[in-house]
Amino acid sequence: MSYTLIKTLHILSMVLLFGTGLGSAFYKWMADRSGQLAHIAVTNRHVVLADWWFTTPTVIFQPLSGLWLVYQLGLPLSTPWVAVSLGLYVLAGACWLPVVWLQIRMRDLAGQALAGGHELPPSYWRMARAWFWLGVPAFCAMVLVVALMVFKHLPGEF
Repeated sequence: MSYTLIKTLHILSMVLLFGTGLGSAFYKWMADRSGQLAHIAVTNRHVVLADWWFTTPTVIFQPLSGLWLVYQLGLPLSTPWVAVSLGLYVLAGACWLPVVWLQIRMRDLAGQALAGGHELPPSYWRMARAWFWLGVPAFCAMVLVVALMVFKHLPGEF
């Protein structure tokens, strides 16, 4: 595959990763704020699906395509913007993995509460807070990765 095709797929994958993450976070946060159990349960179910269908494939594709592009450019991994990008990506991933577990657990708790006709347990709300606060550094890290990807300095450029 050509450099341009991989770069295009890398950018589209980044847009899908970023958009799905931000969209899921917004809709889940708004559903939780609504206090409507049926809405919360459905939204949690959809957030978990979005993570499996969209986020997981892009999380895998991003470093593979990025490393392939770096290799094609002949850049060492120690190139500052590459090394920082990889470090930030690892940070975002370290936040995302517990978020996935929390989302699955919150989906299950909301489904059980809805099926049983009772309120969400306090543990749901503790998980929701942890989910939100884990998202903050992950989101910031990904914004910085995108900035580094766009404003990188390549040999031969001004």
